[in-house]
Amino acid sequence: MKNEILDILWLGQPACHDISRVGGKVANLSRLAADHRIPPGFCLTTGALDRVEAEGTLAFPAELRDQLARAYRDLAERCGADEPGVAVRSSAVDEDGRAASFAGQYETYLNIVGVEAVGRCWQSLRSPRALEYRRRYGLPLDRLRLAVLVQRLVASDVSAVVFSANPVTRSRDEVVINASWGLGESVVGGTVTPDTCIVRKADLTVLSHQIAEKRRMTVSIPGGTREVDVPRFLRAQPALDDGQIVEMARLAMALEAKLGWPVDVECAYHAGCLYLLQCRPITTLVEPE
Repeated sequence: MKNEILDILWLGQPACHDISRVGGKVANLSRLAADHRIPPGFCLTTGALDRVEAEGTLAFPAELRDQLARAYRDLAERCGADEPGVAVRSSAVDEDGRAASFAGQYETYLNIVGVEAVGRCWQSLRSPRALEYRRRYGLPLDRLRLAVLVQRLVASDVSAVVFSANPVTRSRDEVVINASWGLGESVVGGTVTPDTCIVRKADLTVLSHQIAEKRRMTVSIPGGTREVDVPRFLRAQPALDDGQIVEMARLAMALEAKLGWPVDVECAYHAGCLYLLQCRPITTLVEPE
């Protein structure tokens, strides 16, 4: 797509690896897009917000709306759907770094049709919650830079958060997986007690697999999502089988080896395929001596 001022970049493009232009979340995904199953998506760059703020408003210029609309049509063509549901996520320049992850501080909108949620993500940059987080970590409160990712939503059968090091014991020899039914918001938001698996890296042995009674799950509904009760017959069933556990552990280990630091990964299974949705450093580990 021809784009003279490059307000929009696609995951996997070399320019989309630049944190200063797309934020930490998008840059990490873009670098990995060539080698991993990552849903297609595009990013509205930090430069777009910079120009709009310079004019003293967060209202969308008509030209920018047109660019977003064209990008969404291109995404629909790539997905083979007229109006694909998308995840719209904020991606700040200092997000998903090794000092502070900003997990949950900026807004995310799931299963949205179109690009109207982009403006709401912009506004979350200066929400009281996000500003307080920045104060706590001693980060600047001015010159804030935010990009927005628009990405095809994976209708997850099972979602998981995977750590390539044990965030509780801080062991670098274990992978820890938290998994539950449906979209990942229930796991990330803490509204469900997920299954917990611990895998030994040396030989991919499943050391433990604690099956929780998973009572709640997030599902897609027209124009968004909703949290519902898990069907009774699924509550005490393991969300992952041993083969899926090992596949997730291998993914986390491969990402750690590629990026050079322990990773906190969000991923999901849909129709038997494993998708990588997010990858950030684990910020709670003490650096080895």
